[in-house]
Amino acid sequence: MEHKVAGGGGTEPDARHARWLLVGALTVQFLVSLDMSVVNVALPDIRGDLGFGPDGLLWVVNAYALAFGGLLLLGGRLADLAGPRRVLTAGLVLFGLASLAGGLAWSPGSLVAARAVQGVGAAALAPVAFALITLAFPAGPARSRALGLWGMAGAAGGAVGVLAGGMLTDLAGWRAVMLVNVPIVAFALAAAARTGPVGRQRRSGARLDLAGALLATAGTTLLVLGLVRASDNGWGSAVTLATLGAAVALLAAFVAVELRTPSPLLRPGLLRGRPVLTANLFCLLLASAQFGAFFFVSLYLQLVLGYGATATGFAFLPFCAGVVAGSILATRAVAVLGIRRLMTVGGALAALGMGWFAAAATVDGSFLASILGPSLLCSLGIGLCFVPLGTAATTDVVPGETGMASGLLNSSRQVGGSLGLAVLVTVAAQVTGGATGRGALSSGYAAAFWVAAGLLAAAALAAYVLLPGESRAAGGPVAAGPVASESEEGAAGR
Repeated sequence: MEHKVAGGGGTEPDARHARWLLVGALTVQFLVSLDMSVVNVALPDIRGDLGFGPDGLLWVVNAYALAFGGLLLLGGRLADLAGPRRVLTAGLVLFGLASLAGGLAWSPGSLVAARAVQGVGAAALAPVAFALITLAFPAGPARSRALGLWGMAGAAGGAVGVLAGGMLTDLAGWRAVMLVNVPIVAFALAAAARTGPVGRQRRSGARLDLAGALLATAGTTLLVLGLVRASDNGWGSAVTLATLGAAVALLAAFVAVELRTPSPLLRPGLLRGRPVLTANLFCLLLASAQFGAFFFVSLYLQLVLGYGATATGFAFLPFCAGVVAGSILATRAVAVLGIRRLMTVGGALAALGMGWFAAAATVDGSFLASILGPSLLCSLGIGLCFVPLGTAATTDVVPGETGMASGLLNSSRQVGGSLGLAVLVTVAAQVTGGATGRGALSSGYAAAFWVAAGLLAAAALAAYVLLPGESRAAGGPVAAGPVASESEEGAAGR
């Protein structure tokens, strides 16, 4: 049995279908996060087998990041217009075929192309995973629990990706890190097949904003490209300035188009709500710190402490455990503290943990002294943020725009991650001055961790200052979500 979503013209699935929707959404979130890290450990083997040059190897990572980041807004809007289940199925099929092609790659170009197509599939999947949760579970404890699981799945995918990348490469070769996606995709497709329709809220006359889609895709892609290459080309180089300048011009044109079109890819009014605006700013700052920290913790373990690939993967497990613990706590704490206090506390704890990383990243460090404690504290804080962050990002969002809101949040995360990594790499390079000794490297990594701690502190401050006072409804943390009256939804299209 299915129930109508208030005012949305869509459907709210019954309990059994909602469970399968949740399974599918969590699997997708795990898969997308897994593939952001699983390939990194296998890069040396890939270079030796396919004959990549030093610069070409970076495109195994960048091709995925560019396609993923550039198409997130489009993927989210397609979920609103075509229905999240259709986009989920199409994205999974595309991702699975690209993974199979990557596992069978015969040349550098074929692997880079496969990774780019994977990124296209991921850009469809990431917004859908979040949108399905907000559509399947009404605002309140049920959605809080689902968002907690969503945060756990993302953290588990990132941590397992590092571990699985090392183990699969050691045991079965680098091709296994691509082929491992195929059974995961098959499971997600099976879960999707067991669900009913959900969230088909297309308004009459609504259509895809092609001009906005082209401008947003080109602008975001150039922005991510400029950021990921800035540390190599130099922030003041002509290439970096031209790339980022073109990105700004295209995104400015995108805003101008969105202000005029009746069916925008991203409705400008969406960001007028303080919870949505703050959630995206918080997500950008959080991702800036988290992506860079993952990168530098891995380098510190391998280049300073001398860990191998598999041991490095195991060293990330405490981080995963902390996020799981924080997410579990958040599902209950959000009803007591509210989103403002919980995001502030979570961001502050994460900042303290990152500062601990910075202080402990010494040349004579160890797992117990330098990794375990900081990982648990930082990840606990990050885990506390996922539930209130997801709630804030969908506050007052009408059912027909959940994909739009999800695409925006995921874009903030991807752009933030690229920006943070570029800035932190530049900081570390300035401190090391080109030296490669363990002492110089640990000093550079510590400087990067201090900057990441500052970004997390800024996120906590933004949540405290910008979010409105707590408004908790009986039985739930926030009296808001993707449920609105028919008149409100009609007005939202303008």
